[in-house]
Amino acid sequence: MRYPQAERSRQLLDSVTRADAPLLGRLSRPSQGWLRTVREALNMPQRELARRLNVSQPSVQALERREVSGAITIDSLERAAEALGCDLVYALIPRRPLEETLREQAEKVARTQWAAVAHTMALEDQSVTSGQGDIAELARRTMTAGTAVWPTDA
Repeated sequence: MRYPQAERSRQLLDSVTRADAPLLGRLSRPSQGWLRTVREALNMPQRELARRLNVSQPSVQALERREVSGAITIDSLERAAEALGCDLVYALIPRRPLEETLREQAEKVARTQWAAVAHTMALEDQSVTSGQGDIAELARRTMTAGTAVWPTDA
């Protein structure tokens, strides 16, 4: 499947994540969760956050526990962030550049295709060159054409 904005999206995400990598790396969730950390930094008791959310104090306690366990919903985090005077920032941060990940996968597909051609040629008693340059070119074309590179696309 062809994704028309894929290349532009990769470029934008790669530039942002590279530029902000030092900051983003330091933004891991505190052990007690962001909600509790911010609430306590504001000297706000759970009952006040409960009032702002129009829920009970035990509901706030459960909300904070769900955040720590990873069972909280984004909607709940957004509402709690608003009640704390915060913005919720939700992002997936690639561990390495998306362009690099896509190129690696396209090269895997190209090598597989090249191996199939080489096998067919060998069966016909014809030789084929090593193909490194051809594999790189096939991978490049695969990336720019939007050709399927992931197993589920096949």
